[in-house]
Amino acid sequence: MGKLFEQLASVNTSGQTEKKGRFTYLSWVFAWAEACKICEPTRKVYPNINGWNYHTDGRTAWVEVGVTIEGVEHIDMLPVMSHQNKSIPVENITSMDVNKAIQRATVKALALHGLGLNIYAGEDLPLVEAPKVMMTKEHCKEINDIIISADITGLMDRVLDVAKVKDFDQLEDKKFQGLKQWVTEQIQQELSFSGGENE
Repeated sequence: MGKLFEQLASVNTSGQTEKKGRFTYLSWVFAWAEACKICEPTRKVYPNINGWNYHTDGRTAWVEVGVTIEGVEHIDMLPVMSHQNKSIPVENITSMDVNKAIQRATVKALALHGLGLNIYAGEDLPLVEAPKVMMTKEHCKEINDIIISADITGLMDRVLDVAKVKDFDQLEDKKFQGLKQWVTEQIQQELSFSGGENE
């Protein structure tokens, strides 16, 4: 699995989907915007031999949309469908129907690159977990300094034991504020219990 695929697959699509019946759709605006934050996608709508932006067998129609990212193109073919996800007879197709199919095919082509692929697998969460951001050196030092300045015997071991790590740089940085608050509370309780004097 490539790094770019992992990045795109890790995008959290929660709250950006719409449910229609038993089908879940990802907003094409959200999908394109998120892809543009990570890379530089380009889209191509493939016309038929007459130059129309949809293809037909004389009975129904479909669109072909390609999305290229870093030289790799994925093409998705999607029927022009009604809101019940049934093919619309070609004589009843409107330009709005074709436009909707193009946008949905764009999202599906992006999914082949990783973004929102979890939706088509029936999942609610990204296929790949977003990379963990570990605690920074500055935050590790701040926690260490607070514990050392408290001069309470065994406090460092207790904190590491509660955090279930050997060092603070093994913790995600998002836990810094919570840990800092907990350590501060422990110090206050300890000093209150000992009458304000350190052990």
